[in-house]
Amino acid sequence: MSNKPPKPIKILLIEDCASDVALISKVFGSADVTYDLQITEDGVQAIAYLHREGIYSNAFRPNLILLDLNLPKMDGLKVLAEIKSDPKFCSIPVIVLTASNSQQDMLSCHKMDVNCYLTKPSNAKEFQQAVTIVKDFWLKCVTLP
Repeated sequence: MSNKPPKPIKILLIEDCASDVALISKVFGSADVTYDLQITEDGVQAIAYLHREGIYSNAFRPNLILLDLNLPKMDGLKVLAEIKSDPKFCSIPVIVLTASNSQQDMLSCHKMDVNCYLTKPSNAKEFQQAVTIVKDFWLKCVTLP
């Protein structure tokens, strides 16, 4: 049996709203598992990150992706389509965290095999509770690739 500490869970957060980034970072900061959270602020950065292009040449391959849909430069639906159509990334679980409660957005995400679609509550306390549930489930219960 190995005494090595567990490898950190690598999480990519694709989110452009600073207050949402702060709240998500705070909630994940309370995790009792080791993790590494990296943040990109738009869809173009996210794709560059995944492909390790430019400033992201040393980026890690995430075990989990948290994705907003309403992103500048390239929206989250296009980012999700790229992730799920690429054999290198399609096995990475993607959790959509979005303000959109559009039935069309939700159906589009599910057609692209999103692992979870969560509409962000407008109330900060409820949003924090929802992110806590996501964190607990995906970091404690699920075996990530």
